[in-house]
Amino acid sequence: MGSWALLWPPLLLTGLLGRPPGAVAQAQYCSVNKSFIEVEENSNVTKPLVDIDVPEGQEVILGSLSTPFAFRIQGNQLFLNVTPDYEENSLLEAQLLCQSGGTLVTQLRVFVSVLDVNDNTPEFPFTTKEIRVEEDTKVNSIVIPETELQAEDKDKDDILFYTLQEVTAGASDYFSLVGANHPALRLDRTLDFYERPNMAFWLLVRDTAEENVEPSHTATATLVLNVVPADLRPPWFLPCTFSDGYVCIQAQYHGAVPTGHILPSPLILRPGPIYAEDGDRGINQPIIYSIFSGNVNGTFVIHPDSGNLTMARSVPSATTFLLLVKGQQADLARYSVTQVTVEAVAAAGSPPHFPQSLYRGTVALGAGAGVVVKDAAAPSQPLRIQAQDPEFSDLNSAITYRITNHSHFRMEGEVVLTTTTLTQAGAFYAEVEANNTVTSGTATTVIEIQVSEQEPPSTGGGRSEDKRFSVVDMAALGGVLGALLLLALLGLTVLVYKHYGSRLKCCSGKALKPQTPGCDNQAFLPDHEANWAPAPSPTRDPKPAEASPTPAEPAPPDPAPPGSAPEAPAAAQAGGSPAAVRSILTKERRPEGGYKAVWFGEDIGAEADVVVLNTPTLDVDGASDSGSGDEGEGAGPGRGPHDEPQGDDSYI
Repeated sequence: MGSWALLWPPLLLTGLLGRPPGAVAQAQYCSVNKSFIEVEENSNVTKPLVDIDVPEGQEVILGSLSTPFAFRIQGNQLFLNVTPDYEENSLLEAQLLCQSGGTLVTQLRVFVSVLDVNDNTPEFPFTTKEIRVEEDTKVNSIVIPETELQAEDKDKDDILFYTLQEVTAGASDYFSLVGANHPALRLDRTLDFYERPNMAFWLLVRDTAEENVEPSHTATATLVLNVVPADLRPPWFLPCTFSDGYVCIQAQYHGAVPTGHILPSPLILRPGPIYAEDGDRGINQPIIYSIFSGNVNGTFVIHPDSGNLTMARSVPSATTFLLLVKGQQADLARYSVTQVTVEAVAAAGSPPHFPQSLYRGTVALGAGAGVVVKDAAAPSQPLRIQAQDPEFSDLNSAITYRITNHSHFRMEGEVVLTTTTLTQAGAFYAEVEANNTVTSGTATTVIEIQVSEQEPPSTGGGRSEDKRFSVVDMAALGGVLGALLLLALLGLTVLVYKHYGSRLKCCSGKALKPQTPGCDNQAFLPDHEANWAPAPSPTRDPKPAEASPTPAEPAPPDPAPPGSAPEAPAAAQAGGSPAAVRSILTKERRPEGGYKAVWFGEDIGAEADVVVLNTPTLDVDGASDSGSGDEGEGAGPGRGPHDEPQGDDSYI
């Protein structure tokens, strides 16, 4: 131990100075021009790191303490033998040993510091992360902790920046990150399983604060959040009326039974059978039914599982039952109550009858069993087959329905359901029989069911799908329809003006503007001023310019060419008799101007034609010669009131 203690000082000096004590005067030693070098990682260093001064008679080698495979000595120069990587080794060491004849003369050390460069992409520990979030999770709660979402970056000094981008539209309203450098996921808004049962995000990470900085690296992972429904809503009695699309205004039911009888089948009710479902459809607890109150004398019994209402005893006299029916979840967590009104009616028993002999329905091709057949006239509503009883104002619950001749369909109350998958398109005809279970009276009708391609049907076991249109939706629809109606009216106005504008201008009768001759008919008077006295028989004046002192005899009619107006038969039969033929001016205008007039007489047959008068062309003389509105209408230029009508005058 003492000898080793004596050797420590010389060895220590040898390590520090690189040579034994006293060697300065006896021999030369190796040296380097620098012992500490910095290089960036990933750089390709081809130049020598240091130059080694080796005395004559000595050689230099790499010692065992050198970083393995990192250096090489070529000549009297030290080279880097690898591409430096900060993440693999941030400090490289070269041990240089100078020897003379196998004896260590000098020991040198050269250190290479590798500088970190942003050359690595951040990595998430997952590609897609899917989690379940309870619907009743409180706002501002941390849904996913930061430790589960952090990315890793091998570049030691990098600061990571996180961004959350929505994949599901509107999802960013519900979740956000706590901070740009703290990727914990936080809930910002109350969840609703029915509004958004699941949401997806992209979680992005970047190793620089600015996007356009180089070098910059990013990584992306996917987050999927599935909302787990919480038990927040009570059971809902269907069909629902939705005030806002999510809160059900549940149904109330009514029926009618005859007095003095016990109906053997479940009561037919409207708007349908008693049926409730869990308001939290994602949980969908079974519903248990019971009569809460109003069941006087235990008259009715309700099935706890199906909700079918039957009679346990007859009702002796006319009365009305107000039953409160309770629907409770099987786990007893929540319940609802609705009212069932049953009217007992004193009836003698009349046979039922259908108001229609044919009902038309429609259903989608490929629809499975239990699909409701829709009304062809209103495809959004179920087809209802309703027989009437004259002794009941609205409904007789004693009437039951069945399909007698088709196995693809069945009746559930007043609704038609499929019994199998419909694979063949076309029209199917089924007979429905209505049976009064009290009187055994029956009636039949026919259903035409059209099976065709249409939007996918919804199953419901007789429960029609509820259309959840809010007030806002209906207001938007009304606005669109109103705008379309306005456009249609404008287009109609343009068309009317285009085709009938000239007639409208002609008939407008403005006092300050002179009317065209085609619109001026001085023979037309209002009803209270018109002269409806019989007109003298018209005769033909061969000379329009001369006034004949005596009426001329009517000339025999010439054969009229095809298509020409027939001559008035009264002219030939009655001659010049004023009472034989007379004219009446109508209020109907002619397309080319003026008014239509007809001639008629007692002996004219029903087969006589009606021909429109020519437009009267009144000059000064003709106007002054006119005695009355009726007489002047038939007079044209050179024609008197007793002239024979022309060939294109009208006769009946």
